[in-house]
Amino acid sequence: MTPEELCEIEEIRRAKHMYSWMYDGADVDGLVDLFTDDAICEFGPYGTWTGKDAIRDGYSLNIGREGSPFSTIHAMANQVIDLKGDTAHSRCFLLDLVIADDGRNPLQLLGIYDEDFRKEGGRWRISRSRIDFLWTASGGRVQGELAQTLRTGAE
Repeated sequence: MTPEELCEIEEIRRAKHMYSWMYDGADVDGLVDLFTDDAICEFGPYGTWTGKDAIRDGYSLNIGREGSPFSTIHAMANQVIDLKGDTAHSRCFLLDLVIADDGRNPLQLLGIYDEDFRKEGGRWRISRSRIDFLWTASGGRVQGELAQTLRTGAE
């Protein structure tokens, strides 16, 4: 891997980190700006959103539901990025925390972000984002077809 490729990977990693900061800070405009115009978000029970207008609507609804800035924390770990010219594929773990005043455990879900990035105008943006849910506070471990897909890597 060349030093230039490592710099590109770091720019992608920064874009993904900014996703968390924008989401958790309730900056919908900044969040939507991280996506390509034709981006697709596949978020299971939260729906599939295609294009920036739908992405803005989806995030506005979810961020509004969660309250004030930083009432949620989207922590990501173990990101792996495969660079292919002006496109890249990324996977990382998601730990979704919701901070409440009632003392309950803030951990709401565990999942995997599976994403594609595309470099446009010198900037890396998310062109496809999918969450593979592994565990939710309300339902426990995710089973069935999704679990099989995660084990085999098949889609």
